[in-house]
Amino acid sequence: MKIKYADIKKKCNFVVMNWKNYPYEFDGLSSYLQRIEEKKSRLDALRPLPSYAVAKLKESLNLEWTYNSNSIEGNTLTLRETKMVIEDGFTIKGKSLREHFEAVNHHDAIEFVEQLVSSQEPLTRRLICEVHGLVLQKIEKEYAGRFRNSGVRISGANFVPPNALNIDTLMEELIDWVNHSDHLDDIIRATIFHHRFVHIHPFFDGNGRTVRLIFNLLLMRRSYPPAIILKNDRKKYYDALNKANEGDYSKLVLLVCQAMERSLDIYLSSLENTYEEYQEISKIVSEPSFPYGQEYISLLARQGKIDAFKEGKNWLTKKTAIKNYMETRSRKSRSKVLTIGEDFLE
Repeated sequence: MKIKYADIKKKCNFVVMNWKNYPYEFDGLSSYLQRIEEKKSRLDALRPLPSYAVAKLKESLNLEWTYNSNSIEGNTLTLRETKMVIEDGFTIKGKSLREHFEAVNHHDAIEFVEQLVSSQEPLTRRLICEVHGLVLQKIEKEYAGRFRNSGVRISGANFVPPNALNIDTLMEELIDWVNHSDHLDDIIRATIFHHRFVHIHPFFDGNGRTVRLIFNLLLMRRSYPPAIILKNDRKKYYDALNKANEGDYSKLVLLVCQAMERSLDIYLSSLENTYEEYQEISKIVSEPSFPYGQEYISLLARQGKIDAFKEGKNWLTKKTAIKNYMETRSRKSRSKVLTIGEDFLE
C-alpha cells in the first residue's frame, strides 16, 4: 500500500513545516532579488558569451565549487591541492585516499550536471541518484546512488531525519513540487529545494555535496552561474539550515543570494572589465574623507543591502554602491518624516 504524505506528517517524529506555503519574505529581500535579476539581465545581454572567456571562468568556478563543497564536509585538501589532484592527477602527501577520490568525484559530478543543464528532462529520482552515484563512486560503492534503508542522525543538527520507510514518498513529493513551482522566484525555489532535501536526508552519506550540485542544476537551467557556498561560511550555512528547520528561511535565502551575487559579479567583472571598481571595504573606509566605519559597511554587505561580494574572508564593494544605498536611505527617511508631519497636521 502506498504511504500518503498526510499520514507521514501524523506519524513521523520530526518537525514538518508548512514549507510550501511559507511566506518567503524578509526585510530587504525584494530589493536584493531585484539587484540579482538586474545583474543576470546584464549577463544575458552579453550572450553569446565569448567561448574562451567562459571556458576560463567555468574552469575557475568549478574548481572553487569542488574545493568549497568538499571542505564544508571536512575534506582537508587546499584549493591548490584540489587543482593538482583534478588537473594533474597528483597524489598529495599526508592526505587520505578518500579525500583524493572526493575531489575527482565532485569534478566528474559537475561535468555530468553541466550536461544536464541543456536537457529538457525534468528532475527525477534517477537523475538525483546518478549525481549521488558519481559523488560516492570508489568511496562507498554499496551506498552510491541508493536511498538509505535505515535511520541516521546528523551531528550538530536540531532535528532527526525522517524514517527511511518514508523517504520514497517524501522525495517523490519534493521532486513533483520542484518540477511544478515555476511561479516562484528561481533563487527562492532552489533554496527551498536545498533545505527540504537536507531535511529529508535521503542518503547515508554525500547528501550535502549532492544537494549543492542539484540546487545549482536548477539555477543553471535558468541561465544563472553556480552559487558557491564558501568554506569560510560553513558555520553560517549550518546555522541557516537549522533556522530553516524551525521555519525561518531568511538566513538561508540571504546566504544563497550572497553566493549568487558573488558568482554574477565574477562573470560581469571579467566580461565587462569592471573588477577594478570593487575594493576591499577596509581600503574604502581607510580614506580620510570617508564618513562611515568598516563595521557598519561590513554589516550592510552581510545583510545584502549594498552591492558586495566575498573573496576569502574579505568583503568587496564599490564606492558607488555605498553612495547609492545612503542616498536611498536618506530619501526614505525624509519621506517618513513628511508622512508623520502630514498625519500630525490632520
